[in-house]
Amino acid sequence: MSYIAERRQEEKDRRRGEILDAATELYREIGWDAVTMDAVARRARLSRALLYVYFKDKDALHLAIAVQAHEVLRERFAAAAARERCGLDKLAAIGRAYMAYAYEFPHYFDACSRLELRTAAPDAEELACLEDGDRVHAVVMDALAVGIADGSIRSDVGAPLLVSRVLWGFTHGILQIGIRKAQFLAASGISAQELMDQAHSLLMKALAAPD
Repeated sequence: MSYIAERRQEEKDRRRGEILDAATELYREIGWDAVTMDAVARRARLSRALLYVYFKDKDALHLAIAVQAHEVLRERFAAAAARERCGLDKLAAIGRAYMAYAYEFPHYFDACSRLELRTAAPDAEELACLEDGDRVHAVVMDALAVGIADGSIRSDVGAPLLVSRVLWGFTHGILQIGIRKAQFLAASGISAQELMDQAHSLLMKALAAPD
């Protein structure tokens, strides 16, 4: 690639990053339903026409943000797992990291939730986003494999690929209830944190190898 071509690509990448930053800021501030392409263009200080050069519509912006959300989650999972030695402890740390992530990055958690609600056949952009999600699951699967090998996780737990998806569905659902139904839970005398702690405890007991 020539010097001029490199500079042009760098400029495109910089502009795309600025647009994503603007959209992400708005997402966190006002929620995705209230975000408009006009608002993103104003926040990024560029014309609406130029915005559409980089992102064909709001849906494309959402997928790009979901990719970022997956990358941040993967980094959090990897860092949490790296601090522990046995597989069960790695999974426990990953679970806690997911709960912290949902509250620290509510817009990213919501972006992932919206991705899961899509029912149309995935296009190339969505498939690329889902592949990023697979990299998040790979961290969980590695922890499962370590735990089965070191004896901290029961050997009959099941295939890591399947178990990873089950853990994700269970934990994500609990987080959604804890976040969206906090007032309902409180009326029953249960805090969101208590709900999540109990769910986490049950998962660890189900995964732990017999003494």
